Parts: sequence; structure tokens; C-alpha cells
Amino acid sequence: MNGWAILLGAALEAGLGLLAEAGFGDEIRDLKERLTKGTERARLAAFDRAFEQAVQAAGEERLRPLLDHQPFREAVVAGLLDPVQGFDLQAAVEKWEGRLTPAYAPGLRRFFSALENALLADETWGPLLERYQALRFRQDVLDALQARKLDVPPRQLVSTLNAQLTGSGAIVQAGGVAAGEGGVAVGGDVVGDIIQMVIRQLVVEVKAPPTGPQPDALRAGYLNHLFEATSYLSLAGIDPKAASQSEARLNLEAVYTALLTLTPETHERLARGEAEAMEREVRRLSALEQLNRHARLVLLGDPGSGKSTFVNFVAACLAGEALGREDINLALLTAPLPDEEGEDQEERQPWDHGPLLPVRIILRDFAARGLPPPGQRATAEHLWRFIAAELKACALGGYARHLCQELLDRGGLLLLDGLDEVPEADRRRTQIKQAVEDFASVFSRCRVLVTSRTYAYQKQDWRLNGFAETVLAPFSAGQIRRFVDRWYAHIATLRGLHPDDAQGRAELLKRAIFGSDRLGALAERPLLLTLMASLHAWRGGSLPEKREELYADTVDLLLDWWESPKAVRDAQGKVVVLQPSLAEWLKVDRDKVRDLLDKLAYRAHATQPDLAGTADVPEGDLVSGLMRLSQNPDVKPGRLVEYLSQRAGLLLPRGVGVYTFPHRTFQEYLAACYLTDHDYPDLVAELARGDPNRWREVALLAGAKAARGMAPAIWLLVEALCYREPEAPESGLADAWGAHLAGQALAETADLEQVGERDQAKVARVQRWLVHILKGGELPAVERAAVGDTLAKLGDPRFRADAWYLPDEPLLGFVKVPAGPFLMGTREEEIPALLEKFGGERDWYEDEVPQHTVELPDYYIARYPVTVAQFRSFVQESGYEAQAPWEQYNELGSHPVVVVTWYDALKYCEWLTAQLRGWANRQIGESAKGQISQAEIEFWEGLRDGRLGVRLPSEAEWEKATRGGLPSPSAGEGPGVRGRIFPWGNEPDPNRANYDDTGIGGTSVVGCFPGGASPYGLEDLSGNVWEWTHSLWGEDWEKPDFKYPYDPKDGRENESAGSDVFRVLRGGFFAVARGSCAALSASGSTPTSGSGASVFGS
Repeated sequence: MNGWAILLGAALEAGLGLLAEAGFGDEIRDLKERLTKGTERARLAAFDRAFEQAVQAAGEERLRPLLDHQPFREAVVAGLLDPVQGFDLQAAVEKWEGRLTPAYAPGLRRFFSALENALLADETWGPLLERYQALRFRQDVLDALQARKLDVPPRQLVSTLNAQLTGSGAIVQAGGVAAGEGGVAVGGDVVGDIIQMVIRQLVVEVKAPPTGPQPDALRAGYLNHLFEATSYLSLAGIDPKAASQSEARLNLEAVYTALLTLTPETHERLARGEAEAMEREVRRLSALEQLNRHARLVLLGDPGSGKSTFVNFVAACLAGEALGREDINLALLTAPLPDEEGEDQEERQPWDHGPLLPVRIILRDFAARGLPPPGQRATAEHLWRFIAAELKACALGGYARHLCQELLDRGGLLLLDGLDEVPEADRRRTQIKQAVEDFASVFSRCRVLVTSRTYAYQKQDWRLNGFAETVLAPFSAGQIRRFVDRWYAHIATLRGLHPDDAQGRAELLKRAIFGSDRLGALAERPLLLTLMASLHAWRGGSLPEKREELYADTVDLLLDWWESPKAVRDAQGKVVVLQPSLAEWLKVDRDKVRDLLDKLAYRAHATQPDLAGTADVPEGDLVSGLMRLSQNPDVKPGRLVEYLSQRAGLLLPRGVGVYTFPHRTFQEYLAACYLTDHDYPDLVAELARGDPNRWREVALLAGAKAARGMAPAIWLLVEALCYREPEAPESGLADAWGAHLAGQALAETADLEQVGERDQAKVARVQRWLVHILKGGELPAVERAAVGDTLAKLGDPRFRADAWYLPDEPLLGFVKVPAGPFLMGTREEEIPALLEKFGGERDWYEDEVPQHTVELPDYYIARYPVTVAQFRSFVQESGYEAQAPWEQYNELGSHPVVVVTWYDALKYCEWLTAQLRGWANRQIGESAKGQISQAEIEFWEGLRDGRLGVRLPSEAEWEKATRGGLPSPSAGEGPGVRGRIFPWGNEPDPNRANYDDTGIGGTSVVGCFPGGASPYGLEDLSGNVWEWTHSLWGEDWEKPDFKYPYDPKDGRENESAGSDVFRVLRGGFFAVARGSCAALSASGSTPTSGSGASVFGS
């Protein structure tokens, strides 16, 4: 009887909601979690068992019609919740139209008694009912409910819920079937929404107007004032250039993204550079869930981590709920967290305390206007007087005593923001601590949240007694996606953009962020993500190519935070400077302060032992450098140390006597700024060539910064990095790295559309070097992949633009495979060894059994898979409309083309055949002049005469091209396995192919794994992309219909087979395990799905 269970569960949760309204949120939390997070199916099954026992105990089959009678259901559920009143028999049969004699009364009572006993004895329902009854009818709870007019009779609560649930369809009356699963008790999100609605409705109905002289208008005025102060996000302190625009004040609810937390221990490990520390936390709680759990909480976080924004969002939602707003309220506050894709998770965030009255206090203002003179003890009275004075300043002085009474009687939420912004001079933080602890003691019903920078709270003397601590976590990928999507949705509203346009811009920004490790790391900090979004939306910032400009703006922002004055208004309204700006105090130009930071960053970066994380900046170096700059004789080193320890921004205190930069990116950027002003470009080029892992990013940023001031500066750096030819006898590894970095600098910074004649020679030299690196394999695989990407951007000379971007070789990249036998498949006795080496399932290998000899005539096959540029030429010249959306997944021309259907691949082959036959006529004309070899003549005559044509390789042709002919000792085949497992031999090697162990994480340009070439010189046959073959697999993806031995005449090469027949794929791709890249491994895919393709002539 699911409808009964739905009603009972909903009534339990609604009852708990009223208890939370009465101030017992902490006590009901565990019970609510048990109710909402327990196994729903177990509860349903348990209720069904209890219900059937009750029907049997009643002993009256004629009672069954009563089970669908609404008053009967309501009376039974109310009785289960109320052990004092119990089961109301009269109410149960109210409005029953059937004939019911007094003789039925015992049966009805037996039914209720049996149901109650069975549920109380059940391990799922029993603890819920017993604990709820014990709490609901405890004397202090009864008193609190009555005092606050929340003593709703269980029958009224159940009746109201039943009416709403039945009307919504969450309970279907005939049989009581739930409309859906998941959610609160049973019945899905509809039930949860109805419960919240009923709670609000009952609270409004039963609450009497406030007693005493507390006018509703004053309370509403206070809430409106607080709402206006907290419900927006200003860009004035984030992006001053955007803040001058009218759209730079954003609605907070439109862009806010819920925050997650870490334990202080995990945060400490992350600060030490232990990246895996985050993964050890089984479940990260949201900041709201932490606030829900702890009545006294200190929320810690780095600058820009979202502490103040969280305070404002909580205040705005609670004020909005009290004001009856439909947009900003408790429903928004408890919205589900985003998953890794930025979509809502199933569960809402918990909040068990109802619409608490929020009171927000900026602690630096309290320090300036509310604390007693230095040396005197601060108390709750001082904090209260400050609150009252702030109300009076807003024309709300009459509300002060009513607010005080409400906080004492009903409680509220005190939000104390910015403990770290209170100056430590004159022991003001000690006074703040005294006042907060005393206030929490006096206003004991209030919950209290305090925010502070993590490092500033580390001193034991500053820690608040009785307060829990949690640390804000960096944004996850899902949080970043959620923020960007919401940001652009809101910008669309402000600017009248079409939603599709806004979504497109959001996708571009997310692609930029997740396409760069450094931008992704910066985006983990909400402040910097907001700055990125502002640059992108307001000034058209192109983040990947112009990241140096982003860093420049960000450094300016952080320097301004670190260096600017801190000022507030005193009790008389006069501006009081708590701390002057650093430049003003030192009486020195701000640019000189910046120059010192550049120098410190360069030195720290140069001497940092570990190349991860940020370097330590000794306090002595910082202080002595500033003291040398200072023109103010009153500045003393001790005062300067105190000043610096209280600042946040471009430098952060890391420990006693140590500072650091907020992120390695800023350390690298400041070091780059130093190098652009000191012996540029020779010094930075020398450093980068000699120690590229340390100086690569610094060199690229230095080139970009220098070029922003003077465009030709990038060419000076390119020349300094790459000044030798690859064939020069003295060329070495430093030259290879120099060329690699020179190419990246050109691709990122230079205007390649307008290259002067002298600079064209530099580009050509870099291109030659990049080709040399790809062919030679001096650099690791990941670096070669990056080299290939750079080459694709500069123009890849390995391919001929006038020949449809086929390789610049005599046969345009086609390689002859000689006639003869080869071993195809796997021997069954080899399967155990293959399983041990590569893992997987036995039937994967059994699909390739038996190993057998296949005789093939000679044929030609392409050296590389079909590239993006080659396929793009086909589409552009022929006007062909591909079946798959290939363009959005393919960018760089030298990468293998992906998301191409089998049918698309066939059309490409047909088109290329026609183009090559025309090309063959020209080539044969050259043969008369004796300018091409006999092998070339044979190839071109075969194309001209129609004996050769381009098509997909059969499965056998692909495997022979990969494994070679019959094995021989000289081919490197080892014992135990006959025939190569991989194109190069029997052992997997991530330096020879692009698969998961290689670590590239995407496709790579063709030809950057020369060590992975097959015996015939073919490349990229293992890994990178799956490759279509001409052969059929069968109709079942898990098991091929066409078994081995391979027989081309058994129908497996039937090109006209339907689209429901899978085609064979070979080679694996960049994300598969090594075993899937083996030459003997095969898979199947529908011909209408996208993959890569290799082509050949036969």
C-alpha cells in the first residue's frame, strides 16, 4: 500500500519541519537524514508486510473497502504519530456511506494496533516513529511549539498533506501507487515540494502576529534593506574596467554556484602540493551543509575563494524567504549541488532550521566603530550596540529592541564576515574574539558563522572557543561549468542576447578553461573565474591565445588588493584609514614595489627545488627590499612585517617568516616580467633552452608581454631560441627544445597572416626543426604531440596543399606492401599469456582464434590515417555533406579525422580515386623525362589504367600492414607468440603509440610516433584513433558473426550490407588500454557511427 507509506513518510518529515521551525533543527537532523536518505524500497516493503499483518489481525474481510476511505487513512496515520491521542475511531469512519455497525469497532482497533506494533517492531520504521514521538511530545518541545503557535495537531497536519498529495497525483487514490521514486520519504520530488509548501502554509496559518510593539513594517524594512545589500555581485572590486558599465552589477542568485568544503587537514596537504589529498575525501560537504550541522562555525578560505559571497547569498536567501519572494528563498538556498558536468545532483542541500532571521556584520566596520578602547574587554553589549547603531543609521532604529527580543526568544543567524580583515594592531582581533564568544553565549539560540582567511586563523590565540572549522574547497570541474553557464545565461538577459548565442559563448569559455591546465587551475578560485568570465563577456577576451593579458589584469587586481589602503568610517562617519597603501606608507612609486615583486618572483622561481607549486619568498628578502625602497624614515622593519602579515592578494603569508604567491602562474608571470626588462631576449632564451621544464612558461609569457609592447619583439625571442639548423653538427637537445618553444611562441603570439620576408626564414627554420623532432623522437611522446600541434598551426610542410594535403612523397604517402603470406589472428594456447600481460576477457581473444596463414597479393596502403586537412579538402572541393558532424570535432589539419562514418569514408575513397587518376596522367608525363623511378611509374600507371583504386583496407590487409609478413628472427618476434603483437614488436611502449598510458588524452598529429612504425614504415596503426576497415563484423556487437579463419568470399567483404551490420574497427585509440592497441585486437561499430579511417590503393 504505497499511498499509505507515502502519507506516513510525508507526515513524519512535515512534523520534523515544524520542529525545526520551533528551534530544534540540530536535534532532528539525524532523524531527518535517516528518513530522507534511507532505502526507499526497504521502507515500502516493510510497510506492505505490516499492512497485510494488520488486515489479517482485523479478521474482517469486509473492512477492505475502508482502506481507500480518506478519513480512515488519515486517522490511522495521525494515530501512528500521536501516542497521546492515539487512534480516533470516530474520525476514521467519518462520512463513510456504507453500513457500519458497532460490531466492526473491535476489528478496526485490532487493525490499528497490529499495524502500529508491526511498524514499531520493524528496523526501518520503528526507530523513526519512536524517536519522533519521544521528541514531539517532550515537554520543552511542547512548550516551544505552543509559544510559537506551531502546535499543529497531527490530524490537521496529516489531513492537509493527504489533500495535497492526492490532488497532485503523488498518491493515486485507487490502490495508493506512488507516482515516482526517489526524494523525501517515497514518491519523488513532487512529494518533497508539497511537504515544503504545506509547512509554509501551516506556519502562516498558525503563527499569531508578533506580540508586543514589533511592527511588521519595521521587520520588513530591515529585511528589505539587508536583501538589497546582499543580493547582487559587484564587479567593481574584480574587474574595474568592466565595473564602469551599467551591467557590471549582477544579480547574485543568477550566477551563484554552491561551494564545497574540505577538512582543514586536507587543505593543509593541498597547500603542501599533495594533489592526491583531494581524492582521499570520500565526500565533500557543501558550505551550507556545514552551516546546517554546526551552530557555531568558522568558514575558512583563501582570498577569492567565495567566503563573503557565501555570507551574502545565505543572508539574501533567508531575507527573501521571510519576505515571501519567489526567486530568492530557501528553495534556492538548498538547490542541489552540481555534478561534474554542471548538472543538478538528485539530492537538495540540507537546511533544517527554517527561515532564520539573518544579521550580517562586516567585522572591520565593527572594529572601527564598535569596539571599546584598546586594553578594555569587549563584550556582547559592544556588538549589540554596534548592530543597533547600524540600524539607526539606516532609519531602522525603532527595530533594534524587537530584533534583540527575536534573537533571544527565537534565535537567528549571525553572519560575521572578515575576521582576518580586522587589524591586529592594539589587539583588536582579541577584542573581536571576546565580543563574538560573549554574544554567542548571551544569544544562545542564535547560530553563528564567522569567515576568515585560512592562514590568518592559524594562531591559537585567535581561535574561537566552541566553534567548528571548515575550509572552502577549490571549484570542481562541475562548479566551473555551472558558474560559466549561469554567468552567460544572466549576461544574455542583461544584454538581450539570443539564448543560443549566450550558450555558444559559454561553451567557448569552458573550452578555453578546460583546454589549458593553467587556466583550469586559475578557474578553481571563484574570484579569478569571475575575472575570466568578465574579460570574456565584456571585453571579448580570447583566453587561450591571450592568456598573458589575462594574467596582467589578474596581477593588477591582486596587487591592488595587496597594496591598497584599508579604510572604514568611524562612529562619526569620518573615513578612518586602518592601513594606508603600501606605496603611500613607504612614500615610493607603486611601480617600484611591482619591480621588486618581479625580481623576488624571478629569484624564487630560479632557485625553487621542486618544480610544482609555488616557491617560498623569505620574509627577510621581502622586508629588506621594501626597506631599501622606502623614503619614509618612520617605517621600521617590525612594523612592516606586521603590515605585510595582514595583507592578502599578490603575496600571501605561508608560515612564520615565509610568503608565497597565490598560484604558480603568478610566480611565472612576474618572473617573465622581470626577464622582459633584463637582457631580453638572450637571458630568457638561454634559461629556457637549458632548463625547459622550469622556464618554458616563463619564456612564452615573456615573449607575449614583450610583443604586446612592441610586435617585433616576438621575432627576437624566436631567433634567440632557434638559431641553428637541425643538420648542423653542433645541434643538440637544447636546440630541439629551443625550436619547440620558438614554435609555441609563434603559434601563441605572432601574427602569422602577416610575416615579413626576413621573418619567413625564421618560420621555415622552426618548421624544419619541428619536423626533425617528430621524425627523430628526441623529446618525450607528450612533447612530440605538442610539437605536432604547433607544426599544424604554423603549416605542416610534410603535406602538399596542392595535392589535397597528401604527404609530400613520390607516391603521395602510399606505401607498397609486397605479396606473400602472413600470420593472422591468435593461437588459442597463447591466450593465457595474453590475458596475464594485457588483462580483459577471454572471449576478446577467442574472437581472434585460430591463428592462420593468409596469402595476399601486393597492395598499397597510406602511411598515415586520413587527416583533417585531407578530409576537409574532399568536403570543400566536392560539396559533399557528411553524415556525421565531423567539423565540430576536428580542428588541426594534421590530426587524424574523427567522427567520420563508414559511408563517409567510402565517399572519400571514391573522390580521391578520381583525383589521383587525374594526377597520374601528369606524373606519367614526367616519366618520359626520366624524372621518376620505375616503382613510381608502376603505381601511377595502375591508377591511370584503373587497376588501382582507393578503398578501405580489408581486415586482413590492415593486419598484415601492421604485423608484417611471416615472422623471422630478424624481425624481432620473441618466443611464445608467433607474429607481432604490436607494429614494432611484442612489448607495449607508450613512447611508440598514443594510448592511455601515453598521457596525451586526445588525438595527436599523425607521424609523431616514429618508433611505432610497422615493418613497412606505416605509422599510427596502434592507438590515436580507431580505423575503419572494409570488412563486416556482424549484427551482434559483443560477438562477431564472421569468424576466423579469414575468408574474403564468405560475405564479410560485402560492401552493400545494411546499416544494421557492424563493420570491423582496428587499432584502438588514445584512451584505450595497451591491449586494445594490439595488432590482433578488433572491435565492431555501426557504419553510421563516427571513427577514423585509413585508405589505400589496390
